[in-house]
Amino acid sequence: MSLLERLLVRIKGLKPEGTIAERTVKSAGWLMGQNIVGRLLQLGMLAVLARLVGPAELGLVGIALLTLSATKKFTNIGLNKALIQKTEENVDSHLNTTWMLEVGRGVLIASLLFAIAPPVGEWFFDEPRAVEIIRVIGLSPLLLGFRNPGIVYFQKNLEFHKEFAYKIGGDSAQFLVGVGYALVNPTAWAFVFGFLAADVVKLVLSYVIHGYRPFPSFDLDVAKDLVNYGKWVTGSSILFFIYGEGDDAFVGWLLTPTALAYYQYTYRFSNAPATELSQVITRVMLPAYSKLQTDEEVLRGAFLKTLRVTALVSFPSAIGIAAIAPDFVVAVFGEEWTPAVPAMQVLAFYGLFRALGKTFGPIWEAIGRPDYVTKLSALRVVLIAIFIYPMTNTLGIVGTALTVTGIYVFPMMPLDIYVMSRSIDLPMGEIYYEFVYPFIASVTMGLTIWYLGTVSPFSPLVNLVVLIPAGVVVFVALAWILELVTNWTVRDNFEQIYRNLTA
Repeated sequence: MSLLERLLVRIKGLKPEGTIAERTVKSAGWLMGQNIVGRLLQLGMLAVLARLVGPAELGLVGIALLTLSATKKFTNIGLNKALIQKTEENVDSHLNTTWMLEVGRGVLIASLLFAIAPPVGEWFFDEPRAVEIIRVIGLSPLLLGFRNPGIVYFQKNLEFHKEFAYKIGGDSAQFLVGVGYALVNPTAWAFVFGFLAADVVKLVLSYVIHGYRPFPSFDLDVAKDLVNYGKWVTGSSILFFIYGEGDDAFVGWLLTPTALAYYQYTYRFSNAPATELSQVITRVMLPAYSKLQTDEEVLRGAFLKTLRVTALVSFPSAIGIAAIAPDFVVAVFGEEWTPAVPAMQVLAFYGLFRALGKTFGPIWEAIGRPDYVTKLSALRVVLIAIFIYPMTNTLGIVGTALTVTGIYVFPMMPLDIYVMSRSIDLPMGEIYYEFVYPFIASVTMGLTIWYLGTVSPFSPLVNLVVLIPAGVVVFVALAWILELVTNWTVRDNFEQIYRNLTA
């Protein structure tokens, strides 16, 4: 058998099929691979732009992305989540209406951004150069509104091998166009054109990869059914923007576009592992949990296994990033970005709590209680609103980072755990227990890497190359020791994952 034939057989073996557990694990593998490759492409582009374009220009992009994100979040009616949550395997009867709603939403957002660009850029952020960038980047939702609605089956049927091709195609286009333009003309427009190139490619691929062909028709009853489920998703989406990106908007308004670039870049890089992991969790586990929603005992076991793996990845990622942040910023971004280091260290821990928190939402949505996400998000927004001004005004972007992180530590994470305990009849102690061993191993690893970094005589780049693999080795060794001397069962979980992948 040739090498190509063996490769095709292997890929076919990884196609998400089999039992729910096997399909879920294989889908998670595809989605994790997609997120890793996609994030490397995106972060690679951002690193190039950080050096070629600089924080002042990238702050203009930050203003445009915030404006785009706000309009998207405030008009998100949760159509895909409503389709995924349905127990029926075939939702073709809903897709034409979904397509019409998405097209209408795209037209609405693009028109709105064109109209509000001057007051947002000139008045709110006091940056007239952002006006045209906001208007051009507003073409993104218009393009994506015309996507093939059949791509919902990628997630609903756990067919993430198809989404891999769809998403990586867009990310590759963004990298090539963004970096290529920056090499010729190092301005904020390099990011904008790369961003739109990704949407054009994804629009085309949505019709190439999936065979459904939408037709302009609208069913009012279907629309009411979708919107009725999605109303809580809309509320949580709005609140997610306020507590997830409201801090960015506040930094851009109170401080400067340069400070905004510092904050957004440190947020993206420090939260990258948590972001990718949380995306896998929310997108794979929602359809998986939805299929298990009638069996509470199985649902509890699936949740604990998901939380265990999440903690095993999130704790060392966050603590490791905080330890290597000084060398990372100088080596990757350049000396100009040094003021961003303290914020990056704080936000690394925010990424940890974000990843852990993302394990709760899919459960609540699967059992038909998306209102839990909305109500808890509302409380977080109130707390951020109380503390963000005095903290940012006093400590700059570090104060902003401390605000969003501190509120997650207390009271939000304890409240999330309490509500989850009541939702699926699971003792709180069992949830907290999943954090103990990863915390012990990660703190020990983090202190070791931090000490080695302080005594190293080498350059930041050399330190980065040495300390990252050293941290991995230290953590794996500590985890292996804990597995031997305690009743930590994480190895059994990974063995089960491997069996499901190879089944």
